[in-house]
Amino acid sequence: MPHTPNVAVVYYSSTGTIHRLAETVAAGAAEAGAEVRLLRVAELAPREVIAGVKPWADHAAATEHIPVAAPGDLEWADAVVFGTPTRFGNVASQLKQFLDTLGGLWARGLLADKVYSGFTSTSQLHGGQESTLLALYNSIYHFGGFIVPPGFTDPVKYADGNPYGASHVTGVDGDLPVDGTARAAAAFHGRRIADVARTMKAGRAA
Repeated sequence: MPHTPNVAVVYYSSTGTIHRLAETVAAGAAEAGAEVRLLRVAELAPREVIAGVKPWADHAAATEHIPVAAPGDLEWADAVVFGTPTRFGNVASQLKQFLDTLGGLWARGLLADKVYSGFTSTSQLHGGQESTLLALYNSIYHFGGFIVPPGFTDPVKYADGNPYGASHVTGVDGDLPVDGTARAAAAFHGRRIADVARTMKAGRAA
């Protein structure tokens, strides 16, 4: 298709919530006609720590087949959607470490003028979702990228209530799986990013 946007969904997930949201964001973007790469960032936690937490170890084993993101994936992309769980109201260190490796692309201007967005999860309602996404977006300002949040641009956003990005509340013990509302919001998020990226790509071509 002419002006098909390239969308990279780059995420970190320890026990699976962000992974499931990432899959849904990617599916939404693909449904909107984008070429999509679903990518995880490298794990930083020691293997012995991961092995001691069964849900973490199980998820790590189940997602080994997902390619690990590299700077070249961002160079390829017209749009990038980052996913991170909240860590004390901030971006998880694993995703932040990946962002910190992008200085070479930044210095060459290769991160500028792309579409960016983000999604997140917390264990508790109002547990730092907004602050996490706002912290993530600080990096995009330095990239010179275009932040495209979902906003309240679809009825599903009035159901999930987060205009900053798709999100989910897992419960303190992680006992609240990703539900239909979160999946619908994530799918819409992916479609919106693909649509905006396509419009921008067509505009440049014109």
